[in-house]
Amino acid sequence: MAAADLSEAVRALRRASVLVVGDAMLDRTVYGTVTRISPEAPVPVLSVEREVATPGGAGNVVRNLTAFGASVAFLSVVGDDQAGSDLTGLIGGQPGVEPWLLVQGGRATTTKTRFIAAGQHLLRADHEVARAIHPRLADRLVRIAQDTIAATKVIILSDYGKGVLAGDVPQRLIAAARAAGRRVVVDPHGADHSIYAGADLITPNRAELRAATGMEIESEAGLLAAARALSGRFSIGAVLVTRGREGMTLLDGDQVHHFHAEAMEVADVAGAGDTVAAMVAAGMAAGLPLPVAARLSNMAAGLVVGKVGTAVARDADILESLGAERGTLRKIVTRLRAAEQAERWRRQGWRVGFADGSFDLLNPGHRHMLEQARRWCDRLVVGVRSDEAVRRLKGPMRPVQAEAVRAAALASLPCVDLVTSFEEDDLLPLVEAIRPDVLVKGSDHRIEEVVGNAVVQAWGGIVRLAVLPPEVEALVASLPD
Repeated sequence: MAAADLSEAVRALRRASVLVVGDAMLDRTVYGTVTRISPEAPVPVLSVEREVATPGGAGNVVRNLTAFGASVAFLSVVGDDQAGSDLTGLIGGQPGVEPWLLVQGGRATTTKTRFIAAGQHLLRADHEVARAIHPRLADRLVRIAQDTIAATKVIILSDYGKGVLAGDVPQRLIAAARAAGRRVVVDPHGADHSIYAGADLITPNRAELRAATGMEIESEAGLLAAARALSGRFSIGAVLVTRGREGMTLLDGDQVHHFHAEAMEVADVAGAGDTVAAMVAAGMAAGLPLPVAARLSNMAAGLVVGKVGTAVARDADILESLGAERGTLRKIVTRLRAAEQAERWRRQGWRVGFADGSFDLLNPGHRHMLEQARRWCDRLVVGVRSDEAVRRLKGPMRPVQAEAVRAAALASLPCVDLVTSFEEDDLLPLVEAIRPDVLVKGSDHRIEEVVGNAVVQAWGGIVRLAVLPPEVEALVASLPD
């Protein structure tokens, strides 16, 4: 399928509606630095710099669906604890989500806390109760699902083995979907796949397929034989096997489709399975042919594993990946994407630099400053003022060139790796989002007066002032401001 057709398929995801039922978790990530070993034991001492909390498990499936632009109903169970309250707030704050998070007294909300320094995982601590939810709560969950099914096109059962989809709950949900004429996608857990009998699509990885069938799957033929056995044994319509670096294989009746891995670099595989289930279900809900939905899920998973932490692939990310012909314009990104890319670069051990300005009528002084900035770092992010911000700063006759033109000119420079715009008069929010290791300004500033100086130095970064050679400075002085 041509890139233009795939782009239309991505845009079609915005009309998808999906019901997600499964194990919600709270993912916490604690970032910091390690400079010494504890005197109490041979373990590193983490100096905590920041903490981030996001929905995990089935909650991450919801995050992915909303990132594609789909509307979502979410049904799960949390405990009557702070983690459950935090998770409820995070889910409820997402646009396009109708949350049904039931509370079971005395149950601990599953929480996974990862401790990271210099891009390396030091430790993961799990707090959970992996028991079946109370039978009366299970009955209530199924009743709510039955009432909600009619308003959605596809149901995802996101099973992490924490108890929401224990016992006969999956079969009751599949039966309800069948009665309503809705399709069911299963992201499975464990070796017993009989509980998913009658589903339309199941998305096991290689290990799950091996455990479910007891068959050898090292060869291509063995993998297909196991997929056919799983489909036939439990009357499952199609099987999409995720194979890591080898991509994916879709068995859809008699048709077999292989998709090569899309990831150029792998930063973190966490959450890739959630992305696959979310994308293929959204595609089905939008009326896309299953092979097209599977291809898009393969692309989305490739984008996710290139990001740090439990991440999502947004529809804009996928559309951009389909636009390879855009060349240097691919460097122009949103603030959120710039922050994600900067974090990924840091995880790879690269120093991230940041510079900003209006860059109206890009001149030799701008170029020299940016080239100098690039020599002080491994990757350079440039913030460019929006048209309205320039007008507030320099008057109603500016800018001479529109924001898109200025951003494109910056993106064409070899020394610039990313360009993002900012509307605010205060640069600090953008600096805090990018978290540069090196903050660069012109020599007409004093370091202590540079916006972001304090926060950058607080997290171990530095502020540098770019100095223009006399001949360049004289040339710039002759140009209009």
